[in-house]
Amino acid sequence: MKRILLCCAAGMSTSMLVARMQKHASENNLAVEINAISISELENHIHQCDCCLLGPQIKYKLADIQEKLAPLNIPVAVINTMDYGMMRGDKVLESALAM
Repeated sequence: MKRILLCCAAGMSTSMLVARMQKHASENNLAVEINAISISELENHIHQCDCCLLGPQIKYKLADIQEKLAPLNIPVAVINTMDYGMMRGDKVLESALAM
């Protein structure tokens, strides 16, 4: 099972995206665990994910988070702004699985 962690400024907007991602995963029988947190909670969830996606509003933190997660071999990427804005859970899930 792939464990995907979404981080944003407060964890609210990504929660809606998580629901869409979970729906797509369910419809396609994909074994994933997807969680949304605020960036301030990252330290508490680092060891509970296989990849980390950042909301576009915190893309300025990408380098810092990559540096923090690199020793754990956890890839980090910023969610595509259009996919995030349109709540395209299928596209975001596909990009996470490709990591």
